[in-house]
Amino acid sequence: MVAGLAAACGSDDGTPTLTWYINPDNGGQVELAQRCTEAADGEYRIQTSLLPREASAQREQLARRLAANDSSIDIISLDPPFIPEFAEAGFLAEIPDDVADTVTENVVQGAIDGATWRDELVAVPFWANTQLLWYRRSVAEAAGLDPENEPVTWQQVIDAAQSQDKFLGVQGIRAEALTVWINALVTSAGGEILENPEAPADQVQLGLESEAGQAAAQVIEDIARNGLGGPGLANQDENGAMLQFQGDQGSFMVNWPFVWAATLAGVEGGNLDQSLVDDIGWALYPAVAEGEETRPPYGGINLGIGAFSEHPDFALEAAECIVTPENQAYYMVTNGNPASNTEAYDDPEVRETFPMADLIRESLEVAAPRPQTPYYNEVSSGLQSTWHPPSSVSPGSSPEEATTLITEVLKGERLL
Repeated sequence: MVAGLAAACGSDDGTPTLTWYINPDNGGQVELAQRCTEAADGEYRIQTSLLPREASAQREQLARRLAANDSSIDIISLDPPFIPEFAEAGFLAEIPDDVADTVTENVVQGAIDGATWRDELVAVPFWANTQLLWYRRSVAEAAGLDPENEPVTWQQVIDAAQSQDKFLGVQGIRAEALTVWINALVTSAGGEILENPEAPADQVQLGLESEAGQAAAQVIEDIARNGLGGPGLANQDENGAMLQFQGDQGSFMVNWPFVWAATLAGVEGGNLDQSLVDDIGWALYPAVAEGEETRPPYGGINLGIGAFSEHPDFALEAAECIVTPENQAYYMVTNGNPASNTEAYDDPEVRETFPMADLIRESLEVAAPRPQTPYYNEVSSGLQSTWHPPSSVSPGSSPEEATTLITEVLKGERLL
């Protein structure tokens, strides 16, 4: 890290060097740093510094350094759930109105919501992510469902998988993936995990003890207790769900778009048959109730500007360059991470690489961020503690247990 600290002051020829702290990817952010260095035409350079793989470890490292007023942090690739915490702590530089207008033009609403805190844009939307409903066409047809043309509910998907004696791909592991699932279920049922996310810790009100919270728990109970999630549900993450879906017992699955490229790579490598690809369809995330709008998960990465950067104007300019539609289209094609800017979805390479590009864009417009609160870590950990394993989830007890635990933790009356 010493080199990073020195570089923040400038290079040998006096050109300012910005340090962009990036999450691990397939090299796309390093390429974007080079592209935007060239576009700066000598005004500044951008170097990258790699953060840990786990989002929680990224948060810990960045928060610790920013709490010490670290001026070497110019640009941050930041997981959306941590944005309110960083903004509230004063770790993020202000984004001027003119820049905010530029970086939100033609950007999906889910990404704008995820970069906003207290009605102000506090980060620059970069790439956005959402989960789709992936399904085996043969299984859906046998069950009498047409998800491509007729929206489906969780109950329909559950009934279809059960009638065909197949597994349903979900993420039941005690990790962030479980929080993602719970939040999508609650918001799709018309509720919110937190009713007043901007409130002080001891005044936060949870919305789990509601019809929406009970409906979410009912979906998880139905899947877990009927064995539809497969034998490894309690330890199943996104990759595990994908592998199960690719097998003979696959039927339906909720998961991120990475599964498409991964499946194609499996065919190319000789590990999967082309017939599997031909049998895969995609549709919007299931609704909790018929006729109700679904609220798919929202994820991705936004760009924060370090509050203690010595070059905040250059950092903002660099962020604007990084998130141009052209750069987002490049990043989507090469690294598989969907764009937040809708213009990127019209790029011919994007459309060739992602035949479901229009659906991803549509899903992102209605996607719901996870609870936006400075206390997200406590909320997410509390949910994972009380709603795991999935086989223990019950509409009659799980919402109350989570509410009690999280409330007591936020009031300092209990430790996680």
